[in-house]
Formats: sequence, structure tokens, C-alpha cells
Amino acid sequence: MQLFGIRLLGVNSDNATKLLLSLAVIGAVIFVRYLIVWIARAVTGEEPNERTVFWTRQGASLVTTIIGVLALLSIWFEDPTRLGTAAGLIGAGLAFALQKVVTAFAGYLVILRGKTFTVGDRITMGGVRGDVISLGFLQTRIMEMGEPPSAQSDSQPIWVRARQHTGRIVSVTNDKVFDEPIYNYTREFPYMWEEIKIPITYQTDRKMAEHILLDCAREVTESTTREAEAASRAFERRYFIALGSLEPRVFMRITDNWVEMNLRILVPIRGVRYCIDELSRLIMERFEQAGIGIASGTYAIVEFPPLRIEGPVAERIAEGLQAREQTHTRPRT
Repeated sequence: MQLFGIRLLGVNSDNATKLLLSLAVIGAVIFVRYLIVWIARAVTGEEPNERTVFWTRQGASLVTTIIGVLALLSIWFEDPTRLGTAAGLIGAGLAFALQKVVTAFAGYLVILRGKTFTVGDRITMGGVRGDVISLGFLQTRIMEMGEPPSAQSDSQPIWVRARQHTGRIVSVTNDKVFDEPIYNYTREFPYMWEEIKIPITYQTDRKMAEHILLDCAREVTESTTREAEAASRAFERRYFIALGSLEPRVFMRITDNWVEMNLRILVPIRGVRYCIDELSRLIMERFEQAGIGIASGTYAIVEFPPLRIEGPVAERIAEGLQAREQTHTRPRT
């Protein structure tokens, strides 16, 4: 093929036709993908189910990508032997140069097939805790959350000291599913057990304190416990694991300084901080009404040991004291 009298190397009418066909195939694939997503949104009504649309988009992207790749291979490789040779060389090169990319895509397939998590789930992946907002072929995007001080690492401290969003969106590669455990907080049982440690003195009425703690816990978590019963039964039928009682419980522990009362309650995954805040305020109010105080560590200093100063410092101090005494004892004229 010539352009302005210049012969273009490697370009002829056959290659130009294949190029045009390739562009047409890519355009058709993109059009079909968006058409499928549009149909999914139209079918779900005025308020589309975002989860259904998300998985429709994922399936459409995967299927159209495979069809597009097969179509491009059919256009450019008419001879099967040439196709096998080229595929072998390309595969070997990609396996060596793009190891992380291949592993990330394999992780994407594992996430889909293994139902590890989906959009909207609250997970911990790659050291990042938060809600999944997007799942791609190579990366998962997470709306980051804070963590309690006891759960934070020294290397990556977070300024939000509770399970609430920080505002940052973190992208994590999908290959983490092969290297680290993935914690899913909402997949099967969207509740978790939380414990509040309250120390009281040995002179406190422990039965009354326990009674107050249980009353406050039942008052705050009554609706949550009732809603979690159905999810608990479904979980036990599926996995043959007994979750035990969902009602609040107080566990006691004897220490050198006080009696440690651990209040164990069931809370929803979303809204843990609000639940703990409401419960803490209620406990403080009821404890004050009952005259129950919360124990704390105190130190009493009985006396100081005698001090003895020697050396040049002691000599200067002695000289200063002697001069001061002479000034006070000097008669006035």
C-alpha cells in the first residue's frame, strides 16, 4: 500500500481490511456490553438493583471480552498452526513479564467462582478494612474504614479510631486472595459479637452491677437479637455450626486490682460505634443512679527515701547555704 507515493512497509490491502474488521469488532463488543447493562437497568425498574446491575456488568464484560478476543484471533490468524505458534510465544512472554497481572486476573476468577465477596460486602483484604465498591479484572476498590486502637497496626495507623469510613478509596490487587486470608463480615452472617470490659472494685455489689449491665444490653440490642435469629438458623443449617445464644452475657475475671466484667453483645456490622456509644451512656447513667463506681489504677506515694548528694555539686550547695546563713545573721547598722 502506498500513501502519497510512499510505500508503507508491512501494510497492504489485506492487512487494512483486517484492521477495519478489528475496529468494527471492538466497537460491536463495547456496544453489546453497554446494551446488556442498559437492559438490566431497565428491567429492574425505576430504582435499579445495584447489585444485580453490578453482576450483570461483570458477566457482560467477561463474556464480551472473550468473544472479542476470539473474533480478533479469527481475523488475524487464518492458519491454525500459525495461531498455535503465536499463542504459545505470546503466552510464554506474558507468563514471564506479567506474572502479577496474570495472578491478579486468576484471583478475580477465584473471587467470582468461590463467592469470596461481592460489591457491598464489608471485608478486610490486603490489610485494608472497608466496603467493596467495585470489583475489576485486576483490582478491587474498597471504601476504607477505621479500626479500634487495639486492632490498628503501628506501621499503618488510621486517624479514625472506630469502624467508620475514613473517606479514602483504596485499590487492592486481586492476587491477595492467594497470599492472605480474606475476612468477610457480611457474607453469611451480617452480625458480630462485641465485648465491653468494665472493671469494678471488690467492695461493689457485683450482682447488682451484672444486673444493670444485662438490662442495659437487652434494652439496646433487643431488636438486633430478634432480627439475627433467622440469619443464625440459616447459617447453622448450611454449615452445621452452632452459634450459641445470641442474648447478652456477662463474663467475670478476677485480677489483682479489680473484678473485670466483660459484657458480650451481638451488634449489626453497620452501626457498631453508635450501638456501643448508646450502651456506654446508658451504663454510666444506671451506675451513677445505683452508686456503682468504675475501678481505675491508682498509686499512693507514702514517702521519699533519704537523698545524699556528694561531689562538686554538694560543695557548691553547701557554700550557697553558708553564704545565705551569713547574710541572715549579719547585724544591721
